[in-house]
Amino acid sequence: MREESFVSSLDFSPYLPLDWLVILALICLGISLFALWRRGRGTLLRGALMALLLLMLANPVLLTEKRTFLDDIAVIVLDETNSQKIGQRGETASATFDELKSRLEAIANLNIETITVKNKTTSLLGDKDGTHAFDAREEALKNIPPDRVAATIFITDGQIHDVPQNLEEAKETGPVHFLLTGEENEKDRVLRVVKAPTFGIVDQPLQFIIKIEDFGVTEPVQAARVTIAQDGEVVAEDLAQIGADLTLDLTLTHGGANFFEIAVNPLDGELTEKNNSAYITVNGIRDRLQVLLVSGEPHMGERGWRNILKSDPSVDLVHFTILRPPEKQDGTPITELSLIPFPIRDLFEKKLNDFDLIIFDRYRRRGVLPSSYLNNISRYVKEGGALLEAAGPAFATPLSLYQTPLSEVLPGRPTGYVFTEGYVPSISETGKRHPVTGLLKANIQESDNWGRWFRMIEAEALGGETLMTGPSDQPLLILERSGDGRVAQLLSDHAWLWGRGFEGGGPQSELLRRVSHWLMKEPELEEEQLKAVVAGNMLNIQRRSLDTAPATVTVTDPDGNVTQLSLSEAENGMQTGNIPLQTSGLHILEDGQQKSLVAVGALNPKELHDIRASTDKIADIAKATGGGIRWLKTDGLPDFRRTKPDNRQSADYWFGLRANENYEITGYNRQAMLSPLIALILALAFLCIGWWREGR
Repeated sequence: MREESFVSSLDFSPYLPLDWLVILALICLGISLFALWRRGRGTLLRGALMALLLLMLANPVLLTEKRTFLDDIAVIVLDETNSQKIGQRGETASATFDELKSRLEAIANLNIETITVKNKTTSLLGDKDGTHAFDAREEALKNIPPDRVAATIFITDGQIHDVPQNLEEAKETGPVHFLLTGEENEKDRVLRVVKAPTFGIVDQPLQFIIKIEDFGVTEPVQAARVTIAQDGEVVAEDLAQIGADLTLDLTLTHGGANFFEIAVNPLDGELTEKNNSAYITVNGIRDRLQVLLVSGEPHMGERGWRNILKSDPSVDLVHFTILRPPEKQDGTPITELSLIPFPIRDLFEKKLNDFDLIIFDRYRRRGVLPSSYLNNISRYVKEGGALLEAAGPAFATPLSLYQTPLSEVLPGRPTGYVFTEGYVPSISETGKRHPVTGLLKANIQESDNWGRWFRMIEAEALGGETLMTGPSDQPLLILERSGDGRVAQLLSDHAWLWGRGFEGGGPQSELLRRVSHWLMKEPELEEEQLKAVVAGNMLNIQRRSLDTAPATVTVTDPDGNVTQLSLSEAENGMQTGNIPLQTSGLHILEDGQQKSLVAVGALNPKELHDIRASTDKIADIAKATGGGIRWLKTDGLPDFRRTKPDNRQSADYWFGLRANENYEITGYNRQAMLSPLIALILALAFLCIGWWREGR
C-alpha cells in the first residue's frame, strides 16, 4: 500500500428535505423577481438575506478524505500437468517462474499471487479430466476484487481445457498473458481407445476398438504396428491404419481383473511415447459354472447342498444320488425300475473336463465308479480342476475314498475314528486370516452363538490349510492346492444342522458357498492377494496373506519412480497402506511373491491426447483481454510495464500490468462551511442595513 495526500470536496447536508428546500428557493426567487419588476427599494439586500437563509438551511460542509491506495495483484499460474513433463518443458517452466516472480516483485505497488496446477489422478471416480488452469485461477480470485488484478500470466504449453467461453466476463479481471514452454511445429503420435468393455465373460472374445492419430506430421505414414499384452505377456500383434478405427478381438483368460496394455510403435522424432499406449482393466466373470454333485446315499444334508448350489444363478448343477448300488440284488426286473442309470462314462470320461467343480457328498466305494474313473478325477484336479469331499462315516472305513487313487490329491488321511459327541465348530488361527472363513458373520470368540454338530471323522492333515477345527482341535475343514487344481475336505456331514437352525444354527449357506467358490477360483476369495484402489488422491494398497509377518510393497509408477511402503496390520488377514498419487497411468505393485497392476486415471486422458504446444485454445481469450502470447524458447521473457486500464495491454516485446489506482478510505473529516453563529451575525447585519436604508 502507498498513502496519498488528503482529498477534499464540497457537500451539502440540508436541515430540510431537499424538496422543501427547492420550493423555498423558488418562492424566494419569485419574490425577488417581482420586487425587481416593481423596482422596489432594497431588493438586492432582501435577495441577499433570503439567499443567506437558504444557504444556512442547505448547510454546506467540507469533506476531507484520507485515501490509502491499494497495491495491484499480478497472478502467475504455473502449469505442472502431465503434458508439461514432456522434454524440457518442466525445466523451462520452473526457471521461467522463478525469473518472472523475481521481476514482478521488483515492481513497486504490485503484489504477486502464485498458483500451481497439477493433474487430478482420480478421473475414474468422476473428477474432471485435463488441465483446469482457469478453474484454479477463479478459486484463487474469489477473495480478490477484479479491479485489483493487474494481469494473469500463464506459464503453460497451451493445452488448457477449461478456457472460458464468455470472453466479455474475462475482460473484467484484466489482461491474460501466456508464456509457452514448448516449441512450434512439434509432432506426436497418439493411441486412443474408442471402445473398451469394463467386464466380459471368461474364454469368450471381446471387442476393443482403438485409433492411431499422428499430429504435426508433414510426411504421413499409412500404418503402424500395434502390440497387445495381457497381464504383462504379449498375446497379439496387428497393423493399424493411421486415422482409422482398428477392431481387436481379445479373450479373457481368468476371472477377476484382467489387465490389457495396447501399444503402438513410436513415430520418428515425436515428443513422447507416453501416449503411445493405453491400459485397460476388464473384470472377467464366468458365464455358467458347471458343478457335478454326487451323493453316495440319501441323507439329511443332501438337500442343503442342492439348495445352496441351485440358488446360485451362475451355477449349472448336475446332481446324482446313488439309490441302488450294484450289490443290491432284490430280484426286481430292470425294465420295472424307474431309476436313471448312473452315466459314469459320460460324466467321468467324456465330459469330465467340462465341470468346474466335482463334489462327493457322503460317497463310499460301492463298485459304482471304477478306479480308472477315480484316477481320471485325480488327474483332472492336478490339471486345474476342483474337488470337494464332504465326508460321511464311511470315510473312516475301508470303503473310504482315501483308499482310491483320489488319495493323491486329498489332504486329510482318516485315522479310522469317528467323533459322535456334540461340539461347536471353531475357526482356526489360519482360518481367521483366510477369506473363506475369516469373513463369516461369527468368529471363534462368538462361537457359542453357533449350534453344535454331532459327528466328525478324525483325520490327519497331510497338507493344505486347516481353516476349521472340531473336538481336540482336530481338522474339520481343509483347503489345499494340488497341482494346478484345488481340493477341499469337510470332515463332517452335519453342516445341515446349521441350516435347520438347531441351537441357533450357523452360517451354513455362507460357509459352503465360500468353499465352493474358492474351489472355482473366485478372485475375491484368494488367500494371497495384492491389489490397490484409487481413493481420492491416494492409492490404497491392500494385501491379504496367511503370513502374519509385516510386508513391504514396492510401487513403481509410470514415470519409473519407486516407492517402498510398509503395510500395517488390519482385520481378517488384511494389511493396508496408502501412498499419494503423483501421476496417472499403470502402477506396478510387488511384495516379493505377488505382482499386481493398477491403472490410474482416465482411459483417454485429454492431457495426453494432443500434447503439442499450441496457441489454438488460448488465442481467443488472449485477444479479447488484450493479453499477449510469447514462445519462451525463441523469444524469452518480455518486458513488463504498468498501463492504464483503457490503454493497450501488450505488444510484441512487452506485456502490460494494469494500474488500477484503487484505494480505501482510512480517514474522514467533516467541517461545516457556514457556522450558525456567523450565519446569524450576517443575517442580523443584513437586517440592520435594510432598516437603516428604509429609515433614510
